[in-house]
Amino acid sequence: MTMNVVQINFQRHLGGGEVYTAFLCRALAQLGVTTRLFIHPEAGFWHGLPLPVTTELIPVAELTAAMLPGSPGWLIGHGPLPESLLSARMIGWLVTAIAHMPVQDQGAANFAGHDRIFAVSGWVLDGLRAAGLPAWETPFYGVADLLRSGGNDLYRTSCYAWDQRKGRDRLLGWMEPLVEPLRSHPRYERQHGLTLGIVSRLTPIKQFPRLFSLLAPVLAKQPDIHLEIFGSGGYASVRDLRQALVPLGSRVRFWGQQREMTKVYDGIDYLLTGLPEKEALGLNVIEAQSCGTPVLAPAAPPFTETVVDGHTGFLYRDPRQDGGADFDGLLSRLQALPEPPDPRLAVEHLARFSFNAFVERLRPAVVWARTALG
Repeated sequence: MTMNVVQINFQRHLGGGEVYTAFLCRALAQLGVTTRLFIHPEAGFWHGLPLPVTTELIPVAELTAAMLPGSPGWLIGHGPLPESLLSARMIGWLVTAIAHMPVQDQGAANFAGHDRIFAVSGWVLDGLRAAGLPAWETPFYGVADLLRSGGNDLYRTSCYAWDQRKGRDRLLGWMEPLVEPLRSHPRYERQHGLTLGIVSRLTPIKQFPRLFSLLAPVLAKQPDIHLEIFGSGGYASVRDLRQALVPLGSRVRFWGQQREMTKVYDGIDYLLTGLPEKEALGLNVIEAQSCGTPVLAPAAPPFTETVVDGHTGFLYRDPRQDGGADFDGLLSRLQALPEPPDPRLAVEHLARFSFNAFVERLRPAVVWARTALG
């Protein structure tokens, strides 16, 4: 039976939620379900993601229940849907959402009125359950999806992702293309010593400025440790992170957003995460491990779900609790190791985050949706 499936993702910048959307489309296609994906007109990155040929991209400035195409079907929002789309339930649509953010502190009320919410981790699922929301019983863990990678070298790009809703960002975003050709764009080369890397959107939920206000003084005491940052963010996020990293001087470098992700992970010794409580899963954590790069993360959910301490990386005490003392000790242990551990040896752990495992987690939800729609 053909099922009408509509997904909605109006994010303007490429991040983990958009990569997740792409492999969800592929997994649905493998289960015989095609997707219409509504996107923001200014989000041009979708054409560069590995979407199945059966996925129809529909750019719209706004969307209401009355504008949904075809007969009533399965509506999947990436994040909570607005009231204008929740009303689709009244005309026979099954209204669901993927929860890409934990709701422990706030945001639970935004998911009211959905038929079902799918969590991307056990940490997110715990928050949904605590709020009494109709959460799917198992988490839809993400996938180490590196199909968007190529084989080119890495060169420095802009570290800014301008928010066009802000006047300052619109102005700077207009000026930067005029200045960018005048800047140097060196090729990435690993420096001597131990290389730690951030591979992430530089967004407030990662809390990188707060993290490095505590860790930068610790790192500054270790002259053979370097920090490489691959990712972009808004003006304030980048500014605040640069300020927190001042103690490291020239041992920190910003490389901007990259597409050759296997090259990025191969170019660092350890991936550094942000702080935990606002993080939903961390696709970069899964990607790094699948490439053989271990992860350093605070010992708290969701990282306790995605990192096997001592095997696929190392967990350390949250530096807000001890000022970075445990992290300091960890750095000494890492430098004494002959080489970093290879996460790829943790076969059973990484299998949880394979595409095939994702398809099998999705299969019962497809059966449920078909049944609910009759």
